[in-house]
Amino acid sequence: MNRENSTLSVRQRGVTLTGLLMGVALLGIVAFFVMKLFPDITDYLAIVKDVKATAQDPASREMSISDIRTAYSKRAEIDNVKGIEPADLDISKENGEVVITYAYSRKIPLFANASLVLDFEGSSAKK
Repeated sequence: MNRENSTLSVRQRGVTLTGLLMGVALLGIVAFFVMKLFPDITDYLAIVKDVKATAQDPASREMSISDIRTAYSKRAEIDNVKGIEPADLDISKENGEVVITYAYSRKIPLFANASLVLDFEGSSAKK
């Protein structure tokens, strides 16, 4: 019986308290960054969707540049886009197609004097 207990104790495995605390700390840091970045990433994805939808709208081929800006503005308002204003869009017509390009930066404060800068850019042009 004593021999069996010593064999079981040799085979036991587990997570130490130090390992558990390090894992929780790492998970907390990742969660912190995700919570800080999530609003700007979702805003960027909404901008991409709105720009492509505006450029691919068949009616936009006949519209003026200011009308295209207004059409984007309406879509952006519905999606609650805060990242870029319609005036910041570069709109052109190439071969009868509307091409909308954009670029902007976001500065996200992390803690104390540390910040994270994200640069976003995109285009409705088909690649």
